[in-house]
Amino acid sequence: MTGNLQARSNLIQPKPIQVMVVDDSAFMRNSIAKQLNEDSGIHVIGFASNGKEALKLLPQLQPDVITLDVEMPHMDGLSTLREIMRTFPRPVIMFSSLTKEGAAETIRALMLGAVDFIAKPDNQLDIHAAMADMVVKIKAAARAKVKSASPILLKPVPATPKYPDKQVHTYMKRTPVVLIGSSTGGPAALNEIIPALPSSLQSPVLVVQHMPAGFTHSLSERLDSRSHLKVKEAEPGDTLLVGQVLIAPGGFHMTLDDKEQVTLNQKPPVHGVRPAVDVTLNSLVQRFGRNVVAVILTGMGSDGTHGASILRSTGGYVIAEDESTCVVWGMPRSVVEAGAASAVLPRPQIARAIERIIQSMPA
Repeated sequence: MTGNLQARSNLIQPKPIQVMVVDDSAFMRNSIAKQLNEDSGIHVIGFASNGKEALKLLPQLQPDVITLDVEMPHMDGLSTLREIMRTFPRPVIMFSSLTKEGAAETIRALMLGAVDFIAKPDNQLDIHAAMADMVVKIKAAARAKVKSASPILLKPVPATPKYPDKQVHTYMKRTPVVLIGSSTGGPAALNEIIPALPSSLQSPVLVVQHMPAGFTHSLSERLDSRSHLKVKEAEPGDTLLVGQVLIAPGGFHMTLDDKEQVTLNQKPPVHGVRPAVDVTLNSLVQRFGRNVVAVILTGMGSDGTHGASILRSTGGYVIAEDESTCVVWGMPRSVVEAGAASAVLPRPQIARAIERIIQSMPA
């Protein structure tokens, strides 16, 4: 009887997540594998020392998740990621440095379709802590839905801005304020939606993307280079302007004060994150009532649901991204299940829907 129970138990145990590690450092490859294999839910099935080698091994190994170093010889991480997303889409977690250049490359990777990233440890003492974070991210990435990146996203961004002459205007409260919240998979989603918004959009836009300090500046620069609207990382004292998108800085909650100017704070994380969508959305509803359009995009957890529920109850409009285009249908799902969504739309329809809603809402 005991043997039958043991056999039955073995049958229902989930298969470990199959991970491929791509890094030019033998020390890092071995360190990563050793740490990851200590978790029974993860199994490192192969290594590659550069992008070309990785691309050859992928069809054979069929990993569930790939960890990919940004800086490698022969074929760097971004070029490798671009090929992975074009020919063999899989959840990818990037290893990158925390330098300014590293942050910019990380944002590019996330926009190309990488699910998440982790800062590369500077020394052996930091590896254990970094790997604990990596274990959590690998398990989340394994549940993500990754599709081939669109040809538009795979194209390199031109060195000169696509739209150099951008006009901003004073916001006169005749139209709603737009708030977009996102988490895992968010940079790629924002990279589709923000550039699709026209220069004629008559509403200021605020964005809360779950991201640590040091990365949102690069995110804003990247989006600004592709968008009709001016995109910048929010600073204290910024005002709402038509033609402008303000992105909450990583590590700071973003709210509006009595003068409707941006304030930033480092109060405790909400839903385990800072910036939090709920913090900004609640602040907007407090200032503008129903005159807010909230868009909740891909991401884990339930951030944004509380604010969306309050906004919907006041008569405001809430868009939740449809499961079909989400990398992780967590935040939008929570909004839908709470009954707070006015509409559930796939990503390609969201920018046009924002325009239509703004035009139809009474002044």
